[in-house]
Amino acid sequence: QVQLVESGGGLVQPGGSLRLSCAASGFTFRSYAMSWVRQAPGKGLEWVSTINSGGGSTSYADSVKGRFTIARDNALNTAYLQMNSLKPEDTAVYYCAKDVFANWGGFDYWGQGTQVTVSS
Repeated sequence: QVQLVESGGGLVQPGGSLRLSCAASGFTFRSYAMSWVRQAPGKGLEWVSTINSGGGSTSYADSVKGRFTIARDNALNTAYLQMNSLKPEDTAVYYCAKDVFANWGGFDYWGQGTQVTVSS
């Protein structure tokens, strides 16, 4: 049974930082790319970042490039999203997602999400 559990969200002031974690189980974690997507209030899902199965290649949405860093620890079956220089427009529910293939193939499993609120 595939399970993805996000944690680390919360309330942070503009310019602050948060580190999100995604604990994965129920599949061979090291064989699949992992992604983060988010949904802001009243908006659709927005892709944020993807890391390939081995962790050697990463991609970012233009809106977060230079501020967010995706990482993974295959020994711990955990993916991360380090978020720096947070802006109010980063406020969203953040989901980690398992990609279908080692590089990218769409998302077949999702976590429950963790709320990130950036506000003064």
